[in-house]
Amino acid sequence: MSFRGLLRRHWLLLVSTLIGAGLLSGLGFWQLQRLHWKEALLAQISSRIDAPAVPLPPREAWASLNPDDYDYRHVALRGIFDHAKESYLFRASATGAAGDGPGYEVLTPLELRDGGVVIVNRGFVPAELKDPARRAAGQIAGETTLTGLMRRPETRNSFTPADEPQENLWFTRDPSALAAHWGLDGVAPFSIDADAAENPGGWPKGGATVLKIPNNHLSYALTWFALAATLAAVSLVFMARGGKNAPAHDSGAARR
Repeated sequence: MSFRGLLRRHWLLLVSTLIGAGLLSGLGFWQLQRLHWKEALLAQISSRIDAPAVPLPPREAWASLNPDDYDYRHVALRGIFDHAKESYLFRASATGAAGDGPGYEVLTPLELRDGGVVIVNRGFVPAELKDPARRAAGQIAGETTLTGLMRRPETRNSFTPADEPQENLWFTRDPSALAAHWGLDGVAPFSIDADAAENPGGWPKGGATVLKIPNNHLSYALTWFALAATLAAVSLVFMARGGKNAPAHDSGAARR
């Protein structure tokens, strides 16, 4: 069968293949765009976390801050912890040198010397040390200076459990929710992940920021392109075999 005959016979398959391969290739190019975005983001994060700590933005500038501009910025701040209002952010496992197993990140309001309150993620404690009485040495009293990374509020998805304010148990890092729970005024719209400087008694263990951000977009792109190529190849083979197996014209029968 001629090529034109194949097209005439399998036009619906050909159109479907072109549409399918086009959609799959489009997903591949989208993943390449995501790859460039992720690489730029990782480079930006690396430059910020390795930079010397700079002063925390003044309170009057908080409302106008853009999370894209401050997330992971390395800052220094000074204030007094309000340990009576610490909250517990559940984590299925620790990060960094804090060990393995489930536990909590301790979120504590820090009353700044210059006014305002910042929620500080002081670090991870295992489940058996959730009670502050079991890590009393780490409940720093009086004015203290610390460094850490500014963080935007965490977002939820369909798999995020609902917070349990009545149990002071949280599943997202959201300064506004903690401010409402404790009745705090002047709370910053961001939080601070404290650096890994050791606390008295060893707990909480700072440096809880997750910095190993996955970047699998290249493998995703290659997968989509491979699927597009496979679809095209299978369709072409099917059409070619269909042409070879088609019954030949009986010229004698045609004359009769």
